[in-house]
Amino acid sequence: MEFGLRPMTATERHTSSGTGRVLLLSTNMGKGGGAEEQVIALAYGLQARGWEARIVSLLPPSPMPPGFEERGIPLVDLGMRPGSPDPRALRRLGALVREFRPSVIHSHMVHANLLARAVRLLEPYPVLVCTHHNLTMAGVRRNWTGLFEVAHRLTDGLAEHATAICHAAADYYVRRGAVPAFKMSVVPNGIECDRYRPDPEARARLRHAFEVDDRFVWLAVGRLETQKAYPTMLHAFARLGDGRRTLLVCGKGSRRDELAALVDALGIGDRVQFLGLRDDIPSLLSVADGFCLSSDLEGLPLVLLQASAAALPIVATDVGGNGEVVVDGVSGYLCAAGDPGAFAENLARVEALPASERAALGLAGQDRVRGQFEAERVFDRWEMLYRELLAHEGGAARWPRRRALASVAGSRK
Repeated sequence: MEFGLRPMTATERHTSSGTGRVLLLSTNMGKGGGAEEQVIALAYGLQARGWEARIVSLLPPSPMPPGFEERGIPLVDLGMRPGSPDPRALRRLGALVREFRPSVIHSHMVHANLLARAVRLLEPYPVLVCTHHNLTMAGVRRNWTGLFEVAHRLTDGLAEHATAICHAAADYYVRRGAVPAFKMSVVPNGIECDRYRPDPEARARLRHAFEVDDRFVWLAVGRLETQKAYPTMLHAFARLGDGRRTLLVCGKGSRRDELAALVDALGIGDRVQFLGLRDDIPSLLSVADGFCLSSDLEGLPLVLLQASAAALPIVATDVGGNGEVVVDGVSGYLCAAGDPGAFAENLARVEALPASERAALGLAGQDRVRGQFEAERVFDRWEMLYRELLAHEGGAARWPRRRALASVAGSRK
């Protein structure tokens, strides 16, 4: 099934400023999460284009990235707690909607999507766009996919449009009946590619700090949770033997102690370093010689875009949208999830390549990301979608249920 949005023309881009107010509603906020970082980037991009943006988080946010406060973008939370439904949040959100009067509410992640629909019954607003950031609606700790799919299906009439961050996810949600095909588009994650240019100075400084000057360095970035399947990566790394290589793992999560114990049990403690949550990802990418991702489940991982923009060869599992970023044999190597042997073979394959061939893999990935996932291109798509939906002024109650967005629907790029 094909989903897409046509690109914004030069004339449309020139006349797009100052269109209205956008309330970005997210289940959580803070640095370190791919979805959260995309919400922040979108707020920055909309602000730069003349939109008035606000961010509302269901949960109290974790620390925000450096420089966020200076942007002057309001951020409030609804005071909810993980795993604890709170009807008061609906009233709080209603008050915020009544005060801000957004042209568009753009919700991100499952819980925010459902709350944005519910509040519309109390405080009407013109347009709701719901974005799905993962391949399924499973939670981090518990799998509530079936329940959330039914909830989205039953409340579909309260949303104008839905987007997914990759075609694999869009196909999945339509096939499962959570979103009708005519309401679904793919708008991928986007990044400012220039932020991730290799930095030789940072490479030398951090390699010395990490005591990996003469080693082949693999970098992994992501939450230390079950979905990321770090045991697959660690078992694969152990199979490579005692060669001069190091794995740097950047992230935090509930599996941290369990993974540290596994590292000790595998006897690779001298080759694996857990770095915790960092805000210098561009510099860390400069340290690495290759990037690896062993997830069992993904949408469109922001870290793969970042690693590609940094011109790193990539080894990843072939799940979700990974194959929409990494072209097997061209910019890296893919293998099935949950297979440490195949993952180890691909790690060894990259290490064995001459430096020139590894560089060619990285440059191919960099070209792909610049062509398809540059942030400004993605902001164009969001603006086009907002404009098309606002042109049908009146909200979900007046939205023609069987009418596709013909002017924005396009072929897969």
